[in-house]
Amino acid sequence: MAGSIYLIPNTLGEGETHNVMPNLNYDIIRNIKHFIVEDVRTARRFLKKMDRDIVIDDLTFFTLNKHTTVEELSSFLVPAQDGHDMGIISEAGCPAIADPGAEIVKLAQERDYKVVPLVGPSSILLALMASGFNGQSFAFVGYLPIKDNERTLTIKHLEKRAQVEKQSQIFIETPYRNMKMMEELLTTCHKETKLCVACDITLETEYIKTKSIASWKKGELPDLNKRPCIFILY
Repeated sequence: MAGSIYLIPNTLGEGETHNVMPNLNYDIIRNIKHFIVEDVRTARRFLKKMDRDIVIDDLTFFTLNKHTTVEELSSFLVPAQDGHDMGIISEAGCPAIADPGAEIVKLAQERDYKVVPLVGPSSILLALMASGFNGQSFAFVGYLPIKDNERTLTIKHLEKRAQVEKQSQIFIETPYRNMKMMEELLTTCHKETKLCVACDITLETEYIKTKSIASWKKGELPDLNKRPCIFILY
């Protein structure tokens, strides 16, 4: 019988695991010896935070990132094929959500392995929960284009969808470009459009504010540089 594939959420920063993880996650992690991860160093550190008694050298890690080939991807599930449970750990938040883990989950489903998502923090959903925007209809569109003209057109398109469809538009940016994104949103969007900015979610430095574009322009902007951030237009 094939092993199960557990999708193990990671913390959203250097916060304490017990603040965001249920006890079940600890129990499951202690019994897994094979992990598929985005970065071995951060995965090892996370596992030690979850349980100091885990012997890291007894574990097997497979690295899944943008450089992983299709052939390598297939070989990662050999332990599950042999009956061993496996865990997939994201760099932050939930595996397979804005994360390369989706590819291995797809393969596991195709092979009819049992896939078990565990409860943990998702910055996307937590930001939406705190925004005051429509939680019945929303879209996560990931990263916006890097080129200025393409990004501007995309922002206008998302703003129009938010207005016409009453759908919350959620997106992210590379942390060191957060301030540039913020400035472009204030320049591009209409003054009545609402913008929620949520960063460092679940951490001591958590910041979540929803204001109209006009209100954002009037006040001092938060320092978002190099902080994981979610933007939502509505």
